[in-house]
Amino acid sequence: MVTIRLKQDTLNEENKKFEQIPLERSLFLNSIPKSGSHLLRNIFRMFVPLEDHYADQFVQFANLKKHVEAFNPNRNLLSWGHLLFSDISALEASVPRKLILVRDPHSWVLARARFFLSDEFGDEKVIVKNENLPVDSLINLMIFGIHKSSLSMQEMFTYMGVAWMNCGDSKLVRYEDLIKAIKNLDSDESETFFMDLFAAAGLPKVPDDWRERVRIGSDRKQSSTASEKLTGRADLVPKVLGDEHKRLIEYAAPGLRKFLGYE
Repeated sequence: MVTIRLKQDTLNEENKKFEQIPLERSLFLNSIPKSGSHLLRNIFRMFVPLEDHYADQFVQFANLKKHVEAFNPNRNLLSWGHLLFSDISALEASVPRKLILVRDPHSWVLARARFFLSDEFGDEKVIVKNENLPVDSLINLMIFGIHKSSLSMQEMFTYMGVAWMNCGDSKLVRYEDLIKAIKNLDSDESETFFMDLFAAAGLPKVPDDWRERVRIGSDRKQSSTASEKLTGRADLVPKVLGDEHKRLIEYAAPGLRKFLGYE
């Protein structure tokens, strides 16, 4: 298993500064890796009592048996993960409300490539970090997957995102919409977005200081995975995806962007 190095934040201490109301039903934040997982998680950490956070691990299919307590029907917990859709995971995660976070594939492949090249991901023995591997080839690997090692983009978006839609109380959340609402937090449009998000999450009461909590939770200084904090060779990845790679994405996952509302 590849080692991922993340720094600790101070959000638990920030959480204690606010009055917290327990959830009336458990909430699971599922996401495709590099889609803003920590951002969404950190925001909701500011709205749920610390003792109700299932913070042991990001729940994934490979560790589901060890962390099934996250979905204990007798506890209303906030949990998060990158959980593949399957019969077992659908059964175990049938109780909680679910927010399903996705990102535009055009920016997702770049974010994922950037992370793979960073010092925070693995060590120099990981083949994709070899300096002789062209960045364009790395981006192709993000799209098509790494044989016997990493899922393709289509598989990740299908089994961690789309397949969870319409499974009980689940709501699709687009990373770009979340970012826009955060950047315009004092606007009416942002309030509408977050009230809809909080309703889907089942918050028993939206506190009057919700904007302050969102500001703290979304602070990039609290995020160990913010792009500007990545070290190593991450800056070799372009900021904008080229047209040829866009065509490859459409070939690899035809109709995906349109289905998610990006066209």
